Amino acid sequence: MNSETTLQKGPILMRLLMFTVMMSSMSALMFNVVLPQISEEFHLTLAQVSWLSSAYTLIYAFGTVTYGKLADRFQLKSLLTFGLTLFAAGSLMGLVSQTFWFALLGRCLQSAGAAAIPAIALIIPVRYFSPEKRGSALSMSAVGIALGSALAPVISATIVSFANWRWLFLPSLLILLLLPLYRKYLEHEVKQAPRKFDWLGGSLLAASIALLLLGVTNRTWWYLVIGLVSLILFIVRIRTAEEPFIQPQLFRNKKYSIATTLAFLISGIGVSLYFLTPILFSEVYHLGSNWIGFAMVPAAAASALLGRKGGKLADLKGNSYLFSVASGSLITCFVLLSIFTGISPLWISFFLIFGNVGQSFMQIAMSNSISRSLPNDQVGVGMGLFSMVSFIAQGIAAGIYGIVATQGPSVHWNPLNVDSNSYLFSNFYLVLAAMHVGILFFYHLQFRTKKISVAIEH
Repeated sequence: MNSETTLQKGPILMRLLMFTVMMSSMSALMFNVVLPQISEEFHLTLAQVSWLSSAYTLIYAFGTVTYGKLADRFQLKSLLTFGLTLFAAGSLMGLVSQTFWFALLGRCLQSAGAAAIPAIALIIPVRYFSPEKRGSALSMSAVGIALGSALAPVISATIVSFANWRWLFLPSLLILLLLPLYRKYLEHEVKQAPRKFDWLGGSLLAASIALLLLGVTNRTWWYLVIGLVSLILFIVRIRTAEEPFIQPQLFRNKKYSIATTLAFLISGIGVSLYFLTPILFSEVYHLGSNWIGFAMVPAAAASALLGRKGGKLADLKGNSYLFSVASGSLITCFVLLSIFTGISPLWISFFLIFGNVGQSFMQIAMSNSISRSLPNDQVGVGMGLFSMVSFIAQGIAAGIYGIVATQGPSVHWNPLNVDSNSYLFSNFYLVLAAMHVGILFFYHLQFRTKKISVAIEH
């Protein structure tokens, strides 16, 4: 798909995707601030109502690779129509729900539909843009995520200040307005004859994802054991099935496998900016929920404003250059946080700008690197798997951060930090900075010739 008409439709589709990704990002985050309120209304524990977020993440993670797999067999417009309709149906169910379980079902349907968005947001730039312009296209999705992250706490706090929490489902219905435009601009694609779908392989992958995430977040070791067994069975299945859920040769692609492994680590580190920061503001600075939300807005807003710049840097100077800029920004953020945690929260809010912008640039660099390592017939499932791995990493990392945060610091590793109340967070950020130094070194070791190899791969 590289005709002139196709290339003209690409920018229009990416503008639509930016808004779609923004709405999806908002939907994923808006409910975090109202979990205590929902717990009180239905007389449930916080652990029980947290399933509104946990179930969303579990389904979202598996759904991204499933839609990516289906995108290699079905029309993108058909998959997006199904996904956005399901997302809207779940939103409507949540809006009219009178019981917790009906609201949870609405969230599950929302997630099953929204999972189409990250997969397709990575596939459209690959299919509608030439490699030298793909960075700018991918950056629009990153801008959408940043805008959603910035707006979610503000819109959530505004809505619940005068209306019931159920009205948080309402903004998601706006996404249906985009469906006619998607159907107009997405082109009809020539597909191969439909192949048999490996339901057993897909089920084993879904079971392993769910059990591993639940095992880490709930500290239930037998979940982890069964999850690992399911993962082993999945590996055996894709090596023996005639039409496996994921082709094993995808993992024999060295550049793809290395980049996906790095993406796992990068996503796990990056979620600390959104998971640890609210805990830091609450426990060290004793800020309320509303102030925590506003304290995180400048970093998300900066990420949204500079997101397109990251894509242009990737196109002009290459992925390695953008990766280095992103790593430098993230390392700067974590080092400053490690040293100065405990001073004014205004400074912490400023330091987070380096982290959020760096993470946004990093996502663009990794998406671009991975997309260029894939043959055309594996783009859908390959990019879907990349998205899934990122979500799994975020879920596992959040569980680990939560477990360690409850232990308290036993040692103090950074002598430059002098605030005893923030030693735990100082240690956290110091380790994350060191990990990014290692990732930067390894990336350049593996991808230093990437700019030259692009022409060979395409």
